[in-house]
Amino acid sequence: MKISKKVAIDYIYITIGVLLLGFAIIAFWRPHNLVTGGISGLAIIIFHYTSEAGFNIPIPIWLSNLVLNVPLFAIGYKVVPRDYFFRSLYGYLALTAALYALMFVPEVPSDLLTSAIFGGVVGGVGISFILRARATTGGSTLITAILQRWALPHVSMAKILFFVDSAIVLAGLLVFGPIYAMYAVIAVFVTTKVTDAVIEGLTFSKATFIITQQSDIIADKILQDMDRGVTEISSRGRYTKQEQTMLLCVVPVKEIVTLKQLVYSVDEKAFVIVTDVREVLGEGFKAGKDF
Repeated sequence: MKISKKVAIDYIYITIGVLLLGFAIIAFWRPHNLVTGGISGLAIIIFHYTSEAGFNIPIPIWLSNLVLNVPLFAIGYKVVPRDYFFRSLYGYLALTAALYALMFVPEVPSDLLTSAIFGGVVGGVGISFILRARATTGGSTLITAILQRWALPHVSMAKILFFVDSAIVLAGLLVFGPIYAMYAVIAVFVTTKVTDAVIEGLTFSKATFIITQQSDIIADKILQDMDRGVTEISSRGRYTKQEQTMLLCVVPVKEIVTLKQLVYSVDEKAFVIVTDVREVLGEGFKAGKDF
């Protein structure tokens, strides 16, 4: 069976993602008992308990990840779409292998705060790579999909995932105490922000709404002088009762000053609204096929 270039790239993304996530878990979170949720959080608790109980060989993170995910994938096979399931199965097995291999990497010297922040950055980049490839590594995400399908169909996945991960973080609070739990929350916050930033892109743009009586002139100048597209939107002033054309133009941040100067060079009374845009797909920006 021939594998398309896009599928191959997705699996490369998953591989890179699990390596980064595994490194964050082994090098930053486990040494400082930072339970950030998911199966990896439970694995850290199990590792701690088996170490304290005097086991000759504490149950390693990779083994807990391997065993605890088995029933989830057995159930998930009947719940989630096939393509998503097999990508996630690969992510789960690859993460298990990464956690095993990274056990032999020397521990990164760091304190609690450094581990929370840098672990969050590395883990967030890793998770974003996995999610961009439309996959997971099992764990709480798969638990969420199963719960929504069988028990909570009217509750959003985001809410279920929040409560699942919160329960695991709470378990970390009970085991390791409030100080470690607070740093774990910092790690979760950084991980979430970095994941969102990488998925949505770091190149922000600005959407500009322009209300003016000189819409035709301004639109032509934007098209000719800035080589940017403009959309005309029919609007009506509630106070004046006048019908008018509002212009919508999206530009990179570096061009917003040029756009405002162009508008006010034509109409000093123009009403301009500028808002942030996190991602733009299409001509002049990121190609939709690259999404």
